[in-house]
Amino acid sequence: MVGSGTFSFAIWLVGAALFGCAWFFAGDDRWMKVPAVLREACYCFIIVALIVFTVCMTAMLSHFGDKGVKDIDYIVVLGAQMRENGPSIIFKYRLDEAYEYLLDNPETICIVSGGQGRNESVTEGEGGKEYLISKGVEAGRIIAETRAMDTTENIANSFDIIGTTGGEADKLKSIGIVTNNFHVFRGIHLAKKLTEADVYGIAAYTVPWYLPNNMIRECFGIIRDITIMKW
Repeated sequence: MVGSGTFSFAIWLVGAALFGCAWFFAGDDRWMKVPAVLREACYCFIIVALIVFTVCMTAMLSHFGDKGVKDIDYIVVLGAQMRENGPSIIFKYRLDEAYEYLLDNPETICIVSGGQGRNESVTEGEGGKEYLISKGVEAGRIIAETRAMDTTENIANSFDIIGTTGGEADKLKSIGIVTNNFHVFRGIHLAKKLTEADVYGIAAYTVPWYLPNNMIRECFGIIRDITIMKW
């Protein structure tokens, strides 16, 4: 997603502020001096937040092993940051997973989706396409979508290219959503909202120490997009 780094920083900044508040009220019996109604409201908020985050985490984990099916017509690689020296590690894992799938399924067409952020010298779509070509995938099998600025636009714009939006019977295709394991749940449920085609997740690896930050951020993404996802 274009510009996701700033959002991650904001999440941890808010978390640090909340931790600081908790530490402050824990001293000198300050918490018990807070009006009971406010304390009860805080307890309720914490309980609801824990339930919501547990549900989101469980939903994400349920798709960590998704590998699609054979001979999907189109796979859509959701973009991530492009650096000066090539795809970021998160994006590289997605592209490598797409590469392996394309090797095993020679009739599949790949769409790499993503626009250009302020700190990117090339669009994620074009950068990802060039990366796959450099690994030996035929250029004719790869389409670059270069306008999307978030996950929803990645999918919607790619579906416009495929021609499946609206679910017309004569245009239905099987579609795979290629993204990191923590991101598959939201990706496929956003996709299912936009098409009647068969949608499959294809989960790419994520190094374990990247998971806490990305899974917390993804919880907020699920909460934000819950009304436009198909359940």
